[in-house]
Amino acid sequence: MADDEQPLAVKVGTVLLTVAAGWAAQKLVGVVWEKTTGSLAPTNVDDDELSIIQAVTFAAVSGGVAVLAKRLARQGAVRAGARFRA
Repeated sequence: MADDEQPLAVKVGTVLLTVAAGWAAQKLVGVVWEKTTGSLAPTNVDDDELSIIQAVTFAAVSGGVAVLAKRLARQGAVRAGARFRA
């Protein structure tokens, strides 16, 4: 199904679920980062105390989790939309 053919409810649901999933993923990455490294997750990539390895690792992990959260949110919204239409 193309994006143009999706009902408005699915589009709105996708946005809401994506925002919620992104927030939850950000919190999860922060907790896991803190447990793993013993320091808070980086918030300023220009910080001189943050090594390039830490910055790149955090960016890769955060990006990967964000993509996963977005895809799962979209799939959930599409399934919910299909259930409501049936």
